[in-house]
Amino acid sequence: MVAIEKIMVRRFPGLKKSLRMAHIKQTPEVFVKRAFRLSLYASFALGATAFFGTAKMLPMQNVIALVPAVFVASFLLVFVFFMNSPKGIIRKRQRDIDKDVLFAGRYMLMKLESGSPIINTLVDASRGYGIAAKYFREIVDEMNTGISVEDALESARSYTSSEKFKKILWQLLITLKTGTDVTGPLKATLGSLAQDQVIEIKEYGKKLNSLMLFYMVTACIAPSLGLAMFLIIGSFISLQLSNSVLFGILFFLAVIQGFFLIMIKAARPMVEL
Repeated sequence: MVAIEKIMVRRFPGLKKSLRMAHIKQTPEVFVKRAFRLSLYASFALGATAFFGTAKMLPMQNVIALVPAVFVASFLLVFVFFMNSPKGIIRKRQRDIDKDVLFAGRYMLMKLESGSPIINTLVDASRGYGIAAKYFREIVDEMNTGISVEDALESARSYTSSEKFKKILWQLLITLKTGTDVTGPLKATLGSLAQDQVIEIKEYGKKLNSLMLFYMVTACIAPSLGLAMFLIIGSFISLQLSNSVLFGILFFLAVIQGFFLIMIKAARPMVEL
């Protein structure tokens, strides 16, 4: 098992950084071991389900050939899913930070302009409201362990998934290293971030128009006209539609509706102006 863990860690060279960015407090070896164990459990469960579900419907030789295929396929799929789960957490953290980073930056700018030191500003930001306070709290927690402010900010900048948050942390780092006034550069950075968010909203509007047009054609016009034409043609050739066919069409339309809702939610920029 130890050899397998080392091999898989080498096959995923960016796993250590991904775990750090996702704030998963596990070593790559422990994470691979856990993913391997959970994949085995899931593949055994799916293999047993496939065996008992097909034992009465298929000849035994076909069942014996099917179950290993289900076991291997399910193991690979579940294992790949678990190995890529940190990327999903990283994307969620990025969206959370991007949603609140502008307000957090403006709050810090207000504190700095009032004469508050950077350390006190970070502490106050970690106690504030909003999602970004959690990520400032992580920086403050590192500082409380004895790490210097520069190292804590550099670590946060290296392992954050938000490019916008990196820009704000970079301005704080430059100030600490050079001793210059941070308010001017930070104000310019926040203005640039606000302009970027306006551009993202405009691009989302254009993308939403295209999605709505495609939605109207695929989920509204095509099913209604297609079903009407199918009923008309069926009446000429005495084709009877059973309830199962109608329920199948209804299920297909529900899947399309859910698909478009997911697409629209995924395309929405996480901005707050």
